[in-house]
Amino acid sequence: MRKILVETSARHIHVSQADLEVLCGKGAQLESRAPLSQPGQFVSTTRLTIVGPRGSMERVSILGPCRKASQVEISLTDARALGVTAPIKESGDIKGTPGIKLVGSFGELELTEGLIVAKRHIHMTTKDAAEFNVKNGEVVAVKINTPDRSIVLADTVIRVRDDFALAMHIDTDEANAAGLNGNGEGELIKLV
Repeated sequence: MRKILVETSARHIHVSQADLEVLCGKGAQLESRAPLSQPGQFVSTTRLTIVGPRGSMERVSILGPCRKASQVEISLTDARALGVTAPIKESGDIKGTPGIKLVGSFGELELTEGLIVAKRHIHMTTKDAAEFNVKNGEVVAVKINTPDRSIVLADTVIRVRDDFALAMHIDTDEANAAGLNGNGEGELIKLV
């Protein structure tokens, strides 16, 4: 069976246009610094500071384009360093999540919700889903082979949309647990 690209998704921020303007000034726009593997997505040139009760993290990337709602994705290690509790949720599912303070070049903003640890997931098209015999929302496991710390990550959600490119996203804690340095490859394991 075909291998899946495994990418490490470091801490990052998604912002709404309104929140971007509060943080970076009226009329602010996100400019692409580098494209991401998902079509139309990019790392912007704009950086923000995340501020928690115990500490802060500076120069955190904003991913573009702007979204309907702002969201901050961190690892569990980041949450401990910031002094916050962040639930593990699917990206975009921010209802009932805690907020966090963001500081930009122009202003600051206290989000009332949107702080999460992103649940590991695999982006794929409907054609990919048919090839792997999975469906949107299905939970699978993925074996990531590395020279010294191969690992099987269960509780991986399948996300199917035809504007996606095949890739698994894990956070820095998960990548470190696998000894993954940069991108890797994974084998999908169907759960019974």
